[in-house]
Amino acid sequence: MEPVLLEVIYEGDHCLPCVYMLETAEEAAAVFGGRVKVATVYLRQVEGALRYKILSYGLGRPAPIPSLFINGRLCFDYTPPVEELQDALRLVLESGE
Repeated sequence: MEPVLLEVIYEGDHCLPCVYMLETAEEAAAVFGGRVKVATVYLRQVEGALRYKILSYGLGRPAPIPSLFINGRLCFDYTPPVEELQDALRLVLESGE
């Protein structure tokens, strides 16, 4: 089974909301071991900018910065409490989506 992909839209270290969101994502994912993969969509790198474009296209608008996508779907446009993010990840893991 493929791990759940948790992507953090990340502008850079100068963006404190981005830093907090990445920390929250890493902390939430840690309890799931290898079943959740955290990926940083770093907008200042070509690969990240291209991924951001794809995710934004799927939304029909620019993706919020920062935001969290689970398996390519926007789940949070704010930094959720760790427990709330873990609940969302648990639902995806249980549903097999």
